[in-house]
Amino acid sequence: MTAVCKLPLVLTPQPEGGYTVTCPLLPELVTEGDTVAEAVAHVRDALAATLELYDDLGQLLPSSILQDSETAPICFEYLVPAP
Repeated sequence: MTAVCKLPLVLTPQPEGGYTVTCPLLPELVTEGDTVAEAVAHVRDALAATLELYDDLGQLLPSSILQDSETAPICFEYLVPAP
């Protein structure tokens, strides 16, 4: 059985341009990008680094982000502020 993560993501526009992505459930997950698409594309690597950190520290992931599924992909939810 494969574990699937469902994460709320927050994209925050930066004054100098681009976006910072954070996750309220995993405060260690932080990434950025020049565009929304680039920022979201970087989430997978940031999640991998965060999962490795949790593993290294022997910390359990919040149970609210884990779902059991054989075929479901990792799903990301994110809010984009209106221009």
